[in-house]
Amino acid sequence: MEPLHEESIKMYFYENRLKTFEGWPFVEDCLCTPENMAKAGFIHTPSDNSPDIAMCFFCLKELEGWEPEDDPQKEHKSHSSSCQFLALKKKVEELTVEEFYKLQKEKHKFEINKSCNEDITKFEEAGKLRRAGIIKTAMGEE
Repeated sequence: MEPLHEESIKMYFYENRLKTFEGWPFVEDCLCTPENMAKAGFIHTPSDNSPDIAMCFFCLKELEGWEPEDDPQKEHKSHSSSCQFLALKKKVEELTVEEFYKLQKEKHKFEINKSCNEDITKFEEAGKLRRAGIIKTAMGEE
């Protein structure tokens, strides 16, 4: 496991997650305000086509299509019930070093899982293209 760097741990803190919500479309008279989103572990990761994409910094679950009445805690739990960040019983600042390292180990599992799944998808797509090419060649279509 690589050493802990400031960049890899800064999103554990609410204030840093909250800073990512600049330009968030829901700010008043709704449940999914930047404050509530950050409390639920989300960071704002907008794209040109989707200004309301938010991702849990911990479990890496991305959600979009937010509605004003969506409760970030409930949405997060329903889409990623195994997220240990949601299950924390105390503030990050109150964790022992041992508790923090255990939590960080779980975070690494999510990161490795996501990376492996992305690689598998790329491999499968490349395989489909290769197979199509082989079939074209076998059928004399080239």
